[in-house]
Amino acid sequence: MKFVLAPDSFKESMTAKEVCQAMENGIRKVLPDAKIISVPMSDGGEGTMDSLIDATNGQKYAVKVTEPLGTPVTAHYGILGDQKTAIIEMAEASGLSYVPQDKRTPATIKKTTTFGTGELINAALKHDVTRVIIGLGGSSTNDGGSGMAQAIGVKFFDHNDHEITQKLGGGDLKQITRIDTIDINPKIKKTKFLLASDVTNPLTGTNGASYVFGPQKGADQATAKELDENLSHYAKIIGQNIAQTPGSGAAGGLGAGLLAFTHAKIYPGVKLVANEVHLAEKIKEADYVFTGEGGTDFQTQFGKTPYGVAQIAKKYDVPVISLAGYIGKGIDHLYDKGFTAIFGILAKAENIDQALKDGPQNVERTTENVVRLIAKNKRMSKAHPELRPKN
Repeated sequence: MKFVLAPDSFKESMTAKEVCQAMENGIRKVLPDAKIISVPMSDGGEGTMDSLIDATNGQKYAVKVTEPLGTPVTAHYGILGDQKTAIIEMAEASGLSYVPQDKRTPATIKKTTTFGTGELINAALKHDVTRVIIGLGGSSTNDGGSGMAQAIGVKFFDHNDHEITQKLGGGDLKQITRIDTIDINPKIKKTKFLLASDVTNPLTGTNGASYVFGPQKGADQATAKELDENLSHYAKIIGQNIAQTPGSGAAGGLGAGLLAFTHAKIYPGVKLVANEVHLAEKIKEADYVFTGEGGTDFQTQFGKTPYGVAQIAKKYDVPVISLAGYIGKGIDHLYDKGFTAIFGILAKAENIDQALKDGPQNVERTTENVVRLIAKNKRMSKAHPELRPKN
């Protein structure tokens, strides 16, 4: 029997690769000779870099960059197994994790910059890659990608036609009167940028970066209005009708900056990852697919990893078993969208810290029990052909 294992990470418990290993351990207890293909997955958010590196036998690199508030930190990027594709998570350099909860204030969100993400891009381009995948989730910024642009060589000028040399944040954008790209990193023009994001929000307006995502980063109503006006000004200087481009508001407008200054396109995260690891080719020959995530509920159908996996498997009529740390409301709708069965993995009531620690053994045990049922039904089907279900 052939199994494809394509789970997401279980946040704070297991990486996608570790989930795959636990699933494989469970299968091997029942079917030692089963053919198992592990494909660590992600939806484009946190964990995308590790998933793609693990799935393609790539390599991770460390580099010093500037975090959102200006302090040097060590961040990582990856080069996939083809040696021609880099993977970057913007949150590695510019994520909300760098800004403690008590510092998420109106003053802070005006300062946070994506400069470090631009530094990651420069580092990745030194490997002579032809493509760069960038995960846009988890940002702390609202600078329209201006900081990133500065790092890759774009110059911004004020009303006196003096170059703005401080690292730009969302509160500084109103100073810009002219943009010059003549000194942009020359490798940018030779490289395709694939942006992984399920966010379709435009850069500006009531559905834009400042009003929708600003509050979680520290903006109050007045600050969101100010930042939106700044982004509108910035968009006019850029041109290209960037303000209303779907997805330009992703990551505090980093989507807009990448669309404006690189050869970039935005893709739904899980579809992009699935394409990179050739998931459809692996699934179409499988007998069963196992997937999973930390929590499954009605939101899973809105671009989460198990949903993307199930949609591919459905095309080939391959059964999909999904495991979850917890199961919430609304999963009934998932059974019509490619899911065959959904199982919670907890063995008993326990506190969250212990549940996270027990994740691998819970996944292994649950997978083993599901496969025991699969193996039993297969034996019965062989012994009694008349009992086989009719399609």
